[in-house]
Amino acid sequence: MDWTTLAGTGVGALVGVTSTLLADRVRRRRDLAERTRQERKELYVTCLTKKYRQAYEAVHTAAVTHRGHPGPALEAAVREAFRASGCDEVRESALICAPETMADVIEAVYTTLRDLLEAFAAGSPPLDSAEFQEQRLKHARAVWAARAAMRRDLRRRV
Repeated sequence: MDWTTLAGTGVGALVGVTSTLLADRVRRRRDLAERTRQERKELYVTCLTKKYRQAYEAVHTAAVTHRGHPGPALEAAVREAFRASGCDEVRESALICAPETMADVIEAVYTTLRDLLEAFAAGSPPLDSAEFQEQRLKHARAVWAARAAMRRDLRRRV
């Protein structure tokens, strides 16, 4: 038997195994990146839509419902609506699991939401006042900035 045939077969086998291992590694890395992106997407959607938005709606509804009863009843109703929304829990999850670059964005939305909560709980400024509308607009700007940052984060490669 000629040794060149044996060497050629060995080299061919080595090239085949190496290319298969390399292809598997690339596939695994790509799958992990996609899975991570999907997890972040779910986290962002849950944070902004399912929790922060629901918290705002619940707090607003409580404030409107108890508008004629200012004081402790209004404050208790508004704070309970906020607590029941699960907003704090999803915020903590987002701050732990999201990339550090997104923490400030998530926190900015949460801060403006808390400012609205305090306004609702105090019953002041009135919901139809320009001052309150400015607070709502500040929250809306924070939400829009978060959406843009989240889109950018989901487009980039992991």
